[in-house]
Amino acid sequence: MKKVYQWFLAIIATSALITACGDGDSKSKKSTASNFNDAASKVYVAPGEHDEFYAFMSGGFSGQLTVYGLPSGRLFRRIPVFSQDGEKGYGYSEESKPLLETSYGFVPWDDSHHPELSQTDGTPDGRWIFINGNNTPRIARIDLTTFETVEILEIPNSGGNHSSPFITENSEYLVAGTRFSVPIPQKDVSIEDYKNSFQGSLTFVSVEKESGDMDIAFQILVPGFDYDLAHSGKGPSHGWTFFTCYNTEQANTMLEAEASQNDKDFIAAVNWKKAEEYIAAGNFTEMPADYRDNSVDHSTQIATSKKMTSVRVLNPAECPGLIYYLPTPKSPHGVDVDPTGEYIVGAGKLSADLTVHSFSNMMKAIDAKDFEKEIDGIPVLKYESVVAGVVKQPGLGPLHTEFDGQGNAYTSFFISSEVVKWKVGTWEVLDRIPTYYSIGHLMIPGGDSKNPWGKYLVALNKITKDRYLPTGPELAHSAQLIDISGEKMQMLLDFPTDGEPHYAQGIAADVVAPNSVKIFRLEDNKHPRAVKSESEARVVREADGVHVYMSSIRSHFAPDNIEGIKQGETVWFHVTNLEQDWDTPHGFAVMGANNAELLIMPGATRTLKWVANKVGVYPFYCTDFCSALHQEMQGYMRVSPASANVPLTATLGGRSFDTQ
Repeated sequence: MKKVYQWFLAIIATSALITACGDGDSKSKKSTASNFNDAASKVYVAPGEHDEFYAFMSGGFSGQLTVYGLPSGRLFRRIPVFSQDGEKGYGYSEESKPLLETSYGFVPWDDSHHPELSQTDGTPDGRWIFINGNNTPRIARIDLTTFETVEILEIPNSGGNHSSPFITENSEYLVAGTRFSVPIPQKDVSIEDYKNSFQGSLTFVSVEKESGDMDIAFQILVPGFDYDLAHSGKGPSHGWTFFTCYNTEQANTMLEAEASQNDKDFIAAVNWKKAEEYIAAGNFTEMPADYRDNSVDHSTQIATSKKMTSVRVLNPAECPGLIYYLPTPKSPHGVDVDPTGEYIVGAGKLSADLTVHSFSNMMKAIDAKDFEKEIDGIPVLKYESVVAGVVKQPGLGPLHTEFDGQGNAYTSFFISSEVVKWKVGTWEVLDRIPTYYSIGHLMIPGGDSKNPWGKYLVALNKITKDRYLPTGPELAHSAQLIDISGEKMQMLLDFPTDGEPHYAQGIAADVVAPNSVKIFRLEDNKHPRAVKSESEARVVREADGVHVYMSSIRSHFAPDNIEGIKQGETVWFHVTNLEQDWDTPHGFAVMGANNAELLIMPGATRTLKWVANKVGVYPFYCTDFCSALHQEMQGYMRVSPASANVPLTATLGGRSFDTQ
């Protein structure tokens, strides 16, 4: 069937191209048609068949994470993370609200930039994916057995959590570097005193091996530069993490000019194994800090927010060997480590060349104390001692590099709008392909790991003028799928993305899909307001309002008629989905709710707060299609004046439920 469809698609495509080309050169027309047909066949996934890869893309200013299939480019799901989502009730249901608590209070939005898959032995393992919140500094963990956010950890002593949450090769740590240096601890100080009063921090977050639970292990105070991006070492460089930093001028205004004066800025190389030694020896300061660690209890499905009060801080001046600066031209943005762990690529946004450092050269320079100078106790290694090679004039505006596992590197060039393929070790440019337009990040599935799946590359573009039908000033952002399996790169597909994707991570579908939870057992639901059968449904008037313990199953709620609610009362709907098969969620919405619907997964319980502001009869219904009788899945709630003597009753088909 697939071959028949591809043949049919080829005929249509060829006919369209012949019509469009008129009487031009027939050989050229045949060649163009052939290329188009080849690309179309490579991205076509027949109905009922599955994509080869998952692609997880950041939502940027949407605050979310999206899931696409490759090679089709189909959008599968938007996972709510840092922003409320009315579709799923995330951040609106009482169970999920605590996930969005911070030291600043309830913060229902953030700017999500960099997804990062958990790894085992340097290879993505498909257990969790993490993503940073850039604005109110946070890191979130998403469980890939359910594709739900299960933990959000706030990062104190930080301003702009941008170089985050890049992971070490066995998921020992995630990192979080300050994009904006700030006074640490925060205080009222003149911005003009930036050079004396502002610092950066590099945070290392531990990941518990079995549960994935995150904790801040330690922070390193660093000079007040802007710490931009990061990647951790692998193989021989395992135990090190590398951060780019710009604004080594420490300017505090007009950075587009004032922070571009120095010929070289730095890559900060952090020896986190040495940091562990200093922590174990007690060579740290316990600094007061106010932040939140929010997590979902697996058994109750309820998130709680825990207030944290201190962090362990290391001072490089007191910890020799902890951190070194590698000079890198000029305003480096991306820093990427090749699969062997030997080469560290620094992409200077304002540099005409692409600089590659050698880890072994770096270690030799450290042993020889081949230092140019020190900054706040941090040695600056000599550029000539650490550089491995330079890719000469590959393009304009280099940003990010990923690898195919075959000794080739691929770098995005923002200004010249292209991806350039070059050879690791010889630094020779091998190929280039245009993108449309102004590419930022790029992604190869596993391309920042020890074992990339080097088949596809995804270009994540910032500008899409004329690529799609116009939709007002805010145009769709663009991802482009490029085949890198051959000697020459081939553009296969253009597809719009949700939000502004900064970075993405890709992983083979067969690593993730088999682990999806398929049965959600009611007996495992330990939610204190859950019901395990319709017979347990009830309506109870308590001190804080009326609590409705409701069940949902195809195709009714129990109870489906409620009377006796008094005007001004708060009604708490605790809805349990009695279905246990993985593909049968139920929705719940009630007229007049000023928050959202509930989307209740199989075997789960969710709570909606509703205030009876007006007298009347209010319908509620299932919002998520569940069966042929989905439309019939509805009910009514009667609200009477506060002075009325209407008894509290709850019924379903003439059957009464317990009311108190």
